[in-house]
Amino acid sequence: MELQRLRKEAGLTRDQAAEHAGCSPVTITRIESATSAATVALVAMMLDLYGVAGDRREALMQLARDARKRGWWHKVSEAIPEWVQSYVGLEEEAATLQEYQSEFVPGLLQTEDYARAVMRSAPVLPPDEELERRLSIRMQRQERVLERPDPPMMWCILNEAVIRRPVGGAQSMRDQLRRLIKLSETNYVTIQVLPFAAGVHPAMDGGFTLLNFPKLSDPDTVYIEYWQGSVYLEDSREVDAYVLLFNHLRARALGPDQTRNLIAQAIRDMQADGEAYPDGSFPRDLAQGELE
Repeated sequence: MELQRLRKEAGLTRDQAAEHAGCSPVTITRIESATSAATVALVAMMLDLYGVAGDRREALMQLARDARKRGWWHKVSEAIPEWVQSYVGLEEEAATLQEYQSEFVPGLLQTEDYARAVMRSAPVLPPDEELERRLSIRMQRQERVLERPDPPMMWCILNEAVIRRPVGGAQSMRDQLRRLIKLSETNYVTIQVLPFAAGVHPAMDGGFTLLNFPKLSDPDTVYIEYWQGSVYLEDSREVDAYVLLFNHLRARALGPDQTRNLIAQAIRDMQADGEAYPDGSFPRDLAQGELE
């Protein structure tokens, strides 16, 4: 996208860029549409043509070098769609992740049983072996992102339906809710619940993720996932609109402490084998770590 923007700013056509770089116009099209990776040498020739120099040139050259590195997920790429592979790479590079979900717990926060139940809800189930590979990838994502020495700052807002909808059975759901409480007590994960009582809200269209990166050359990005694909928004006006949307949700949601109390209540409300989950001084038990 950046190469396309620079070409248009220079007033050049794809044919002119291709002639300078010694390749076909189709190659330029594939590079600009991200269907094909550009070699570092080709990027250098294009930047020469577009008159890009100094720190900006070096940042883009480094971006070109990094883009050709293969991440760990490529070893099992046959198990996950290509559009998911792209997101996994962005996720690992992000400094902050701000996410709103209306129906399910975000993938990075899911327990294994919960994630398996979500995957099994698909209209057409993959073979068991493939499903287990996908599950393994999700668990590896969690390990590589949340358990690294400098995990990204995560701020998740969940519709109350997320903590009320049973996924994988009562025990699975209780374990998932306990995990949310535990993660919310760390210094890198903030969780808020948007309660039903909040009524209509500006994110009725569904979930999204805002990704912010430490390098100035990497623009803030909005990631929106749908049933068979995803959309990335990088235009500053669109990103700013989603930042505003997230801030409105944050203002309407329960605070972190109130959220933990509501999740604890949801656990108490869960039924297993016809019996209510034992009552007791739940917040005190939680503080003592007795829910693990």
